[in-house]
Amino acid sequence: MEENYMTIGQITILIVTALIAFGVCQRVLDKMRLTDRQALLIALFIFIGSFLPDIPIGNVRINIGGAVIPFLLCAYLIIGAHTASERVRAVTASLVTAAAVIALGRFFPNEPEAMPFDINYLYGLAAGAIACLFGRSRRAAFIAGALGVMLADIAESVALSLSGVSQTLHLGGAGAMDVIVIAAITAVLIKELVGEFTERVKRGAKDAQKEASR
Repeated sequence: MEENYMTIGQITILIVTALIAFGVCQRVLDKMRLTDRQALLIALFIFIGSFLPDIPIGNVRINIGGAVIPFLLCAYLIIGAHTASERVRAVTASLVTAAAVIALGRFFPNEPEAMPFDINYLYGLAAGAIACLFGRSRRAAFIAGALGVMLADIAESVALSLSGVSQTLHLGGAGAMDVIVIAAITAVLIKELVGEFTERVKRGAKDAQKEASR
């Protein structure tokens, strides 16, 4: 009998849910303009939805927790952006992240078993770092991390289809969900750490100026 284990993406969502419940993510959520309750519901929907059967649409299989919920969240964050420039940055960062993920895939073998580690983790971390670099806000970084990975999957599937290769596109499936979750969380985490460090440096500089002026 085959045993089913939770993926790294599902485990990560559980950890994030616990951190949200204990108020650890309050600062980040405020920056993303999400309440604790909203974030908890989203995390739970992603976790539960990842276990539900994929939605079949032609040659496409869409996972509710790994694709539908993250896409709706990204759309909500884009629409809720205060300025048009922030929306443009988020979409642009998503496209850059997608291009980077596709380019990264060219450097690795097609057989995952040929790698000494799960390539999905590297994709997720790389996508998260790139999303953080081009997404100037935490919201834009999150959007770029999640949406960029989905766009990369779609682009790769379209390219294969145009080349005559018939292949079913799995959006948000087990491996894809891992990449999406890791990329989005990595992007926000790096952005938060960089932001906190920058703020402390600025505060230190202001304090030093005050001391010097006395």
